[in-house]
Amino acid sequence: MSTLHEPVFQALIVLLSVALTTQGFFTLALMLYTWARPERLEDSRSPKEYGRPQLSFTAILPARHEEEVIAQTVHHVWNADYPKELLEVVVVCERGDHGTIAEAQRAATEIGHPNVRVVTFNGGPINKPHGLNVALRATKHDVITIFDAEDDVHPHIFQIVNTIMLRDRTRIVQAGVQLMDFRSSWFAIHNVLEYFFWFKSRLHFHAHVGMVPLGGNTVFIHRDLVERVGGWDEGCLTEDGDIGIRLSTLGERIAVTYDAEHATREETPPTLRSFVKQRTRWNQGFLQVLRKGDWKRFPLRQQRWLAAYTLVYPFLQAVTGLLWIPAVTAMAWLDVPVVVAMLSLLPLYVLGFQYVTNLVGLVEFTHAYGSALRPRDLVVFTLGFLPYQLLLSIGAIRAVWRVWAGATNWEKTEHKGSHRLPAPQKRLITDTGV
Repeated sequence: MSTLHEPVFQALIVLLSVALTTQGFFTLALMLYTWARPERLEDSRSPKEYGRPQLSFTAILPARHEEEVIAQTVHHVWNADYPKELLEVVVVCERGDHGTIAEAQRAATEIGHPNVRVVTFNGGPINKPHGLNVALRATKHDVITIFDAEDDVHPHIFQIVNTIMLRDRTRIVQAGVQLMDFRSSWFAIHNVLEYFFWFKSRLHFHAHVGMVPLGGNTVFIHRDLVERVGGWDEGCLTEDGDIGIRLSTLGERIAVTYDAEHATREETPPTLRSFVKQRTRWNQGFLQVLRKGDWKRFPLRQQRWLAAYTLVYPFLQAVTGLLWIPAVTAMAWLDVPVVVAMLSLLPLYVLGFQYVTNLVGLVEFTHAYGSALRPRDLVVFTLGFLPYQLLLSIGAIRAVWRVWAGATNWEKTEHKGSHRLPAPQKRLITDTGV
């Protein structure tokens, strides 16, 4: 096929390969950001000594159809090692969710403290940001934090954030979140590693640049800042990342901390269908934030660039995942010059580097969380690596389809509590005088 030797065709192959390779290496750099320098790892850890409790916290637990897990979570959060007069726990539910309301109210009654209560709302939209705004208006403490209904929260988390906020004079803290049940399905192991690299490394780079798409829970924000930006966008499917970007544009410094001992523990979606729906919602939400354009208000070009890249990243990931098979096929069967063929395979080399990096991350994760790595884990990880990339692509493509179809309903992820572990032992708290 003589047309395959035409310069335009060859140039397109080379440009696409170089673009995908560049994007792949940048992803690797973000995954390894904190490991690149020992001081970054040290700075990302929890404080070794805790200051005197001064800040008061409002913990909001938005819940919908979470009767299986909500009561235990209410107890976990309330039992945190922090003065009860400085803590309030509020579960917020849609008024028709009788099962969740009953379980949450049961937990509040068992605790028997006025700072633990259930708040309900009526009318649409029935989603998380609506519930958060309702709870915001019904509470009073200095710092707002959010926990999901299935979260296992470390008892020292409020001590940690109180210390960081007072010591570093920061008013926003994103603490660590970690999926735990990496053996629950073939895709869970890769989902777990995504969280591991995001919260342990990549998010620290975002904080360094000053553009942080906050997570959906274990995020701590001073109340006046939430009110200043008008609360959470009730029409956005990724209200967490959206408010993070809006707060970042104010110039507020956001501290990020990750420590395996203190990370909030969660579970992966229990089924393949629920995983795809969750990923679709995130991707569609990123598209919404991109179209809103708040990120354009960043004063620095590198902040705007990182924001735009982050919001379109899932779709770059989808393109990479979809192109590797036709790329290999084309290079194996089509007649192109050797140099072009070699350059066209560069994205596959990057994919190989990412495989190795994720494998090392798996070893690091199991060591950090006290799990023994089994031969079966390595087999599941290896066999599922490429299919998982395809799964991510499906989520991105489905998000684009939903945008085209005008679908904006909230596709909820169900929770079973499969990650639940016994509460960790308390450790000595020292007054540092901050």
